[in-house]
Amino acid sequence: MFATLSDRLADTFKNLRGKGRLSEADIDATAREIRIALLEADVALPVVKEFVAAVKERARGEEVSQALNPAQQIVKIVDEELVEILGGETRRLRYAKTGPTVIMLAGLQGAGKTTLAAKLALWLKEQGKTPLLVAADLQRPNAVNQLQVNGERVGVPVFAPEPGNGVGDPVGVARASVEEAKRKLHDVVIVDTAGRLGVDAELMQQAADIRDAVTPDEVLFVVDAMIGQDAVTTAQAFLDGVGYDGVVLTKLDGDARGGAALSIAKVTGKPVMFASAGEKMTDFDLFHPDRMASRILDMGDMLTLIEQAEKTFDQEQALKAAEKLAGGKGDFTLDDFLEQMQQVRKLGSLSKIMGMLPGMGQFRDQLENFDEREIDRIQAIIQSMTPAERADPKLIDGSRRARIAKGSGRQVSDVNQLVDRFFEARKMMQQLARGGGMPGMPGMGGMPGLPGPGKRAKGKQQAKKGKGKRVSGNPAKAAQQKQAEQERAASGGGNPFGAPAGDEVDYEKAAAALDLPKDFSKYLK
Repeated sequence: MFATLSDRLADTFKNLRGKGRLSEADIDATAREIRIALLEADVALPVVKEFVAAVKERARGEEVSQALNPAQQIVKIVDEELVEILGGETRRLRYAKTGPTVIMLAGLQGAGKTTLAAKLALWLKEQGKTPLLVAADLQRPNAVNQLQVNGERVGVPVFAPEPGNGVGDPVGVARASVEEAKRKLHDVVIVDTAGRLGVDAELMQQAADIRDAVTPDEVLFVVDAMIGQDAVTTAQAFLDGVGYDGVVLTKLDGDARGGAALSIAKVTGKPVMFASAGEKMTDFDLFHPDRMASRILDMGDMLTLIEQAEKTFDQEQALKAAEKLAGGKGDFTLDDFLEQMQQVRKLGSLSKIMGMLPGMGQFRDQLENFDEREIDRIQAIIQSMTPAERADPKLIDGSRRARIAKGSGRQVSDVNQLVDRFFEARKMMQQLARGGGMPGMPGMGGMPGLPGPGKRAKGKQQAKKGKGKRVSGNPAKAAQQKQAEQERAASGGGNPFGAPAGDEVDYEKAAAALDLPKDFSKYLK
């Protein structure tokens, strides 16, 4: 969604690289580019003006003029100001001290409230809560049925006493749901209300009546992130008419410009609390302003990636694989390789995962064109091998490769490529597991010809031979030099204390005479 904004900002910062000092013209040009980038991303004009003014003011201050790398300091300022307009810090749900926590969802029709209600219920279930979904949208055709289907998918009960499709009293359903939750010991109630195609008095009145009937602990305004500037207008109208505590953004995985996400929190003063970024029920999480700012600036989102991996990966399997790799005896087989690939796949789309890594914005085109079915092809090839071949890929000769290719419906070249890649990947992972660093990376112990960590060089470098004492080409002068050397040798052999070369020197006595510390002799022997 923020691809255009991200690319534009990256180009702007690229122009600042290598500059030891930023002039007034540099700051103005940068501010102008940032302004254009934000306006093109459909960010509300008042927000753009305030953002650019804050960046310019800080860019002219001491923190940039005295910085060793002004370009990096500008990136830091833009990052901090982005976090500020996105809401500052992560806002979490407030739970009721007694009785069930009531969460009411409001918004326009088509924003994705009903699907989001099920996603929120699943998220709360994973947090250890026991939610109850309430079908209070009795206007839209099949809204009740849709919520029941979604509730079944996420394993959360749905309270739906009325059939909907224009029949029933939504205020009565909402009121009865709280009593139902108390009776069946549900600690969270999620009320899905009706939406309209536009803001109108009837919609506002119904939402206000439901709010008054259930006195919710949180009222969440659900907004489609793809509707642009109108999202801000709608959000403000709902705030004035019904009031809400936080915003939930849906369809953040779309290809629209996403200015709504950057505008709503600043214009309404209400934080963005959750974000939905996909069609799956698990594509939903807390909205973190700092992480979103990092993504926009192509600095990645490693924290979210780590959190997803912790939830998805089988800890025991991962430990077994790590032990096999650390052993370095070739125990890591193609079966283990396939297991790891399947674990990664559970995280979701590979292009989405790669997009969370820092600096991947420059490979956006390749990521968008990545064929997700490649893992299926790899799986087909590996599963066309015998258990012995998967355990020891070195057994796979030419005839076996031809058989595997035929069994998996692939070419022999695909089998060759997979086997070669497996050996390379295993070698690299074993080196990483043993702390040897990445092969070929400078300073990480993997460079050819350089000793790895904990290893000594194979042979000592030969000491360079010192140059001999220069002798004058003049015979008379050469004789004079020779005589001086003979006299120096006779007077003490160059000993620092002036004693004859052959005699034993009393170093301690000499050290005492020179006011040196005791035991000084051990440093001279």
